[in-house]
Amino acid sequence: MARDITQRRLQQERIARLSRIQAVLSGINSTIVRVRSRDELFRESCRIAVQQGGFRMAWIGLVEPGALRASPLVWEGLHQGYLDEANRALGSVKEDPGPVGKAIRHKKMVVANDIETDPHLQFKRQALARGFRSLIVMPLMVADEVAGVLVLYAGESGFFDYEELKLLKDLAGDISFALDYIGKEEKLSYVSYYDTLTGLPNRQLFFDRLAQALHQARAERRELAVLVIDLQRFKRVNDTLGRYAGDQALKELASRLRRTIAEPATPARIGGDCFAVVVPNLPGAAMARWIDDWIVDSFVEPLMVDDIELRISVKMGVALYPADAETAETLFVNAEAALNRAKVAAGPYLFYSPEMNARVAQRLQLESRLRKAVSERQFVLYYQTKVDLATRRIRGLEALIRWRDPEHGLVSPMDFVPLLEESGMIVEVGRWVIEQTIADTRAWRGLDLFVPRVAVNVSEVQLRQPNFVATVLDALGSPRASDAGIDLEITETMIALNAGTNVQKLLQLREAGLQIFMDDFGTGYSGLSRIAHLPLDALKIDRAFIADMTKSPEHMAIVSAIINIAKALGIFVVAEGVETEEQAVRLHALGCDEAQGYLFGHPLPAYEAAKLLAAIPSP
Repeated sequence: MARDITQRRLQQERIARLSRIQAVLSGINSTIVRVRSRDELFRESCRIAVQQGGFRMAWIGLVEPGALRASPLVWEGLHQGYLDEANRALGSVKEDPGPVGKAIRHKKMVVANDIETDPHLQFKRQALARGFRSLIVMPLMVADEVAGVLVLYAGESGFFDYEELKLLKDLAGDISFALDYIGKEEKLSYVSYYDTLTGLPNRQLFFDRLAQALHQARAERRELAVLVIDLQRFKRVNDTLGRYAGDQALKELASRLRRTIAEPATPARIGGDCFAVVVPNLPGAAMARWIDDWIVDSFVEPLMVDDIELRISVKMGVALYPADAETAETLFVNAEAALNRAKVAAGPYLFYSPEMNARVAQRLQLESRLRKAVSERQFVLYYQTKVDLATRRIRGLEALIRWRDPEHGLVSPMDFVPLLEESGMIVEVGRWVIEQTIADTRAWRGLDLFVPRVAVNVSEVQLRQPNFVATVLDALGSPRASDAGIDLEITETMIALNAGTNVQKLLQLREAGLQIFMDDFGTGYSGLSRIAHLPLDALKIDRAFIADMTKSPEHMAIVSAIINIAKALGIFVVAEGVETEEQAVRLHALGCDEAQGYLFGHPLPAYEAAKLLAAIPSP
């Protein structure tokens, strides 16, 4: 007996296909209720289509404005590089734009129920190799425009018939509704947290970020500043040129703030013509320079609005955490109070703390005097001896800068070198130090004196300059840098910052004949394990360890460890700040090579150093 069950089998397969699509529709509708982002909606939709709907691949792409193509954003299933090859053709604008292009152009679903025989499909071979036998492209509509497409690939030919298409149309409609809703929600969220005119964070988001920055500052025990910025006489722009001109000016000023203020500082527009900035991790002493270099300069250049040149000045109030307040609200109130005082003061900004204002005024005055010192060459070099601990003979000198201020006499480098670095003047002064050291050593050689190697300190700001190597070699003025007898002293911090670039520069100088010393070793970031990979000739043990080594077993252990590891790596060791005979004896016993400090001599000006060298017989 035989019985034809073809219709029953076809009916079962159809019910199975409808059940799969129903499962996809149900799963995606459940997803729509809980998701809050477009990307999550797309990812979940593709995942459900493949895992619950049994489709071999699903992808969703966004439509490029003005083009009949979509760029895949998310996908699931047997991709295996297919989209990389096929997408170039699926949406390309040709006489036949393909199913994706047709769906976008006509705003309707496009079905290919037999990929193998369809004359309009490209990349058939690649599709068939992955088991794709039919596909559907569904436009996702937002405001009656195609915002994206959902593309499904089935493993069966003829998969998409009338009943399936009705369900899939509902599916595309539901995803389109969710996409529209999420877009409106994102727009509302944007309006809640951002200023719609300038694109900067608004007052609410500013306080959120200030609270976060304060939390981090407390945890890391760092300073933080709040700046409130007011545009002076801005109302005249609106009154004279109209609201449109005022809006254009605000947008340009906001753009300047965004360009000049780097993260993690946060600029915001908190009122009509009022801005604010959160500046984490910037010490109060350096705040004045930062304000001058970044904030004030943002408003110096005139604005061009409708071919009219506008010049707008600013006033600022600054409050610091923790000195002025410890909460976001109080910091902001204190910054506003400082702004109100600044509006009737001569300068562009004031700090909340009178003591801070006095420090800033003192700092600005010092900077002005320093600029004059640089232009008038008011600096001089002193030289301190380095001795061999075994023989106590002079083995080297270190060049130390001093400022001979006409009003205040000789100024210690601790009082002005940090400001030279912050202002960038150290680049010019550092070059002068090298040139003057070379001039002094040549003068001593001209007198037939014994001239040991001379060390020159290099700032991180100098090393950061792209032309640093060329500048040093040019200052030496000799085809063979080794003839100059110059050593360069760097710090651990300089190696930690931009390590790769800085190490390459030091390698070039070392190959040219200069020796590289690491100064103040043990106080920075390099650690003992890193020195083996650095181009070093010598380590200088920081004076802080030397001062307490005869009293503290811990410091003695640190000094001993530094010497032992340096010796194992073939690196010379110099101890700084040696002031007692006991320290010198202990260092020699530990194997330290050289030492410098008041025990062996104070820094001397060049002419007195020459007298000292004259008493040394040539080796």
